[in-house]
Amino acid sequence: MDIATLIGLLSGSSIVILAITAGSSLWDFINLPGLGIVIGGTMGATFIKFRVSSVLKSMSLAFKTTFLDKTENPLDLIQQVRDLAAVVRKDGILGLESFEVENSFLKKSINLCVDGHPPEFVEEVLIQEIEQSIERYEVAEKVFRGIAETAPGLGMLGTLIGLVQMLNNMEDPSSIGPAMAVALLTTFYGAFIAQIMAIPLADKLELKAMDEHRNMSLIVTSIQSILKGQNPRVLSEVLTAYVHPSQRDLVVKRD
Repeated sequence: MDIATLIGLLSGSSIVILAITAGSSLWDFINLPGLGIVIGGTMGATFIKFRVSSVLKSMSLAFKTTFLDKTENPLDLIQQVRDLAAVVRKDGILGLESFEVENSFLKKSINLCVDGHPPEFVEEVLIQEIEQSIERYEVAEKVFRGIAETAPGLGMLGTLIGLVQMLNNMEDPSSIGPAMAVALLTTFYGAFIAQIMAIPLADKLELKAMDEHRNMSLIVTSIQSILKGQNPRVLSEVLTAYVHPSQRDLVVKRD
């Protein structure tokens, strides 16, 4: 689990809730018509902007990538591909048939090599896979940025609705309070959804896309080098470009 995402959501929400309860009741900030305007309106606008399948897949991808952190450490990938290179130098490409890896992209790369496809074909297939993966992240990021743009606007729309209702019923003092609640709380809901949820999730998706692209590029570079018969130690030196400078000494120590 990506503990940072969970801590961020819990701490951000808790601070807002504590601020509310410090001066009033939490129930004072719950208004069903206001929630309906912001949440329902935002989802409606999101479905207008994007395909239903894109929205659903983006929600699923956001959950998997922001709460279930499956991004591998580049150092671990370098260790695996160095082992691959050693096997190929000793037993040839077919020696990889019994080599077990968990990374699905690396596993696909190995299968393409074992099947005997030309290096140019293998590279083309893997690059296409990278492009499709990045595109999925980009769509998911756009969905959440779209939500972040829409929610505050729907909050303002709810504010206008509440003000109109209040002004139309000034002769009835009992209606002023509920109308003002809708007017003010919808703006609050819109800002909360945008600032605490949608924008942070969009930024996290962007970061995850960068990590995924780095790891997949590392694998493609590794497969290209392995197919050329490059020495595992030389391969390690090439792959240090994908590791933060402060960790590059660890690549050497693992040799």
